[in-house]
Amino acid sequence: MTVPRQPSSPDLSGAPEPPERGKGKPEDRRHMIRRRWLTATIIVLLIGIPAGYLVISANQSRNSGRDKEDKYSATGLTEGWPSRVQRRLYDVPVQPYSKEVAYYETNNWRTSRLYVQFLTSNKGLDRFLKQIGATGGDLKPNDITISRRDRKVVGWEFTGKGPWYGLTHEQKNPKPTQDVVVDRANPRHPMVYVVSSTTP
Repeated sequence: MTVPRQPSSPDLSGAPEPPERGKGKPEDRRHMIRRRWLTATIIVLLIGIPAGYLVISANQSRNSGRDKEDKYSATGLTEGWPSRVQRRLYDVPVQPYSKEVAYYETNNWRTSRLYVQFLTSNKGLDRFLKQIGATGGDLKPNDITISRRDRKVVGWEFTGKGPWYGLTHEQKNPKPTQDVVVDRANPRHPMVYVVSSTTP
């Protein structure tokens, strides 16, 4: 009994390979250039626009900081809050949420002074006066209690329309004495100026 002979497999070496899945016609040069240009444009937009906003914002912030710095450096004042130690030593309780806060300190062998300004609310002014041992009734109209000498040191002029109020809260050494001037041009937000002096 003879076993039937299996037919030999056909020679496929010369047959074309079947196309791979997902591959179409090869991309022509013009299409490739257009695709790359589109990709580059998208990348520039995604990176460039936010970066541009950051640069503009940084410049505006820096310019604003410079304006404030120039404004206060012209008067000798430093923008910001005095340290807690300074506020405690000179008994100047700047009220929370105050704006336009600036200060300047001078020291010599005879007297040390802290100059402070801040914009607050009517309640803030009442709290400030209470904390230094005074009341709203102690404020006298048109009484500029801060001396010309002290005004000159920090460039305070007190020439606005006001109305202006002032008081001097004297205390025995070593406790500080405070000269306070209040500008009530804005009835809801008084501007407070303080010169607190202490003798070591």
